[in-house]
Amino acid sequence: MLGHESIDRTIVWMRLNNHTSRTSKKIFDQHTTGEGYRFDKTIVPVRLAQYGDEQLMSRSQAKRLVARVEKFKIVILDFNGVDMIGQAFADEVFRVFAKRHTGVNLKYINANAEVMKLIERVTSTDIEKT
Repeated sequence: MLGHESIDRTIVWMRLNNHTSRTSKKIFDQHTTGEGYRFDKTIVPVRLAQYGDEQLMSRSQAKRLVARVEKFKIVILDFNGVDMIGQAFADEVFRVFAKRHTGVNLKYINANAEVMKLIERVTSTDIEKT
């Protein structure tokens, strides 16, 4: 066929629920400390630092996890889906990072007993569990 070339195309469909109870205010409130509308609070899913089935054991993994979070006033580490962490990982996040960035309020959620044991081993009482 003259004048007709094969064109590769991509079609994307998206379905939106326009009848939601979420509001802009609720979203802002999740990521701000209430001091204006500045995003100064973040929730970090720790499981995203894992590659495949690897465990979070090393200081280098911990450093990747907390890279650039010092820009926030409140950092909540969500351990949902993380079965265990190593001593070096816990020490790097909860002792070394916390000491270097005293202006960051470091918290954690959804930690199982194994993870909590290591966090408690490397920290003092100034790390909050939410």
